[in-house]
Amino acid sequence: MTALFGLDLRGRRVVVAGGGSVSARRVRRFVSEGALVTVVAPRIDDDLERHALHGDVTLVRRGIEPADLDDAWFVLAATDDKALNDQIAQWASERRLWCIDASDASKGSARQAAVSRHGEVTIGVLSTGAPDPGRIRKVRDQIAARLDAGDLDMRRERAGAGRVILVGSGPGDPGLITVRGRQALAEADAVVTDRLGATELLVTVPYDVEVINVGKSPTNHPVPQHEINRILVSLAREGKTVVRLKGGDPYVFGRGGEEVHACLDAGIDVEVVPGVTSALSVPALAGIPVTQRGVATSLLVTTGHAGADAAAVAAMASGATVVFLMGVKALPGIVEAARGAGCAATTPVAIIENGTTSRERVTRGTLADISRIARETEVKPPAIIVVGDVARPGLLASAVAATPDPKGD
Repeated sequence: MTALFGLDLRGRRVVVAGGGSVSARRVRRFVSEGALVTVVAPRIDDDLERHALHGDVTLVRRGIEPADLDDAWFVLAATDDKALNDQIAQWASERRLWCIDASDASKGSARQAAVSRHGEVTIGVLSTGAPDPGRIRKVRDQIAARLDAGDLDMRRERAGAGRVILVGSGPGDPGLITVRGRQALAEADAVVTDRLGATELLVTVPYDVEVINVGKSPTNHPVPQHEINRILVSLAREGKTVVRLKGGDPYVFGRGGEEVHACLDAGIDVEVVPGVTSALSVPALAGIPVTQRGVATSLLVTTGHAGADAAAVAAMASGATVVFLMGVKALPGIVEAARGAGCAATTPVAIIENGTTSRERVTRGTLADISRIARETEVKPPAIIVVGDVARPGLLASAVAATPDPKGD
């Protein structure tokens, strides 16, 4: 029977004998775990050379000797000589060192697990009988896929210190949340959620997870920010893992910085999981590239609730793409400011309501008529406003048609 242990290699010296592709693959993992890696081999793989160039590993260009193991903590015997690998495993055994024998796992004191990481949880799969690397990778990948999809309950069973995870859930489509964001939801004892973003994901959390809705709308702020901060801290102080589920990205007009500050000020551990911001993704999925070669080479993202500030006006006047969030009510003022700065009346404007969801609607016009069109079609928030030539209908189709055939250059 093979016993399973998790080894912490951070700051510990790992000696790798052999400089080929097997060593290079294993060294990538050792480096990612923070080990101090020394590779001993007369010939060195190009990938290992690059690691050395970046200072990740130390290279010793000769054959392995017993003394190389004297101050090691872990050893990998991965030369192309099976007898030598077995000898290195014996040297390690004499020194009571953990050792993987890449030629014959039964000769070493450790085996390499197929590993994947999922937030606070790392899974590893080993063959306890005859080594079968393909099999353990297949099993690992199937388990990992379920964990990353949030299909498995990952909540802590043993009481511990509470923590807060700010998760950017993206613009609305639940498929656009990040893998880490999905994992965090599976770890949550409580979820404090906004009105916007991928709130559809909440139907997947277990029934006994506490869900608190603190969402705001343009005309209704039932839970002020200071109270949201208090709720996060209070739940974490109860020892809970608290997910703050936010639309878009926590740090893009999401007040994520204020919530992180409140947690740190209270001594609460806090993690931020970036999200796909609606400022870029919503236009993209509506067929609007916010930058396009030959059309727009700069971009400004701004809040539009108070109209167009000086930076937005200057950007629009320069021909840059300007993306306004929360700007529907202020649209007439934005148009007036742009026209006053000399922007052409024909400058394209696109408004995308409820982007990435089944209720998405795109309204197009120009600075000359977009306020009237938006009023007549009853455009409502949440919506993204894009001002600039990239919002021109058919831009991508015309760009493709205008692209020279590379074979003709």
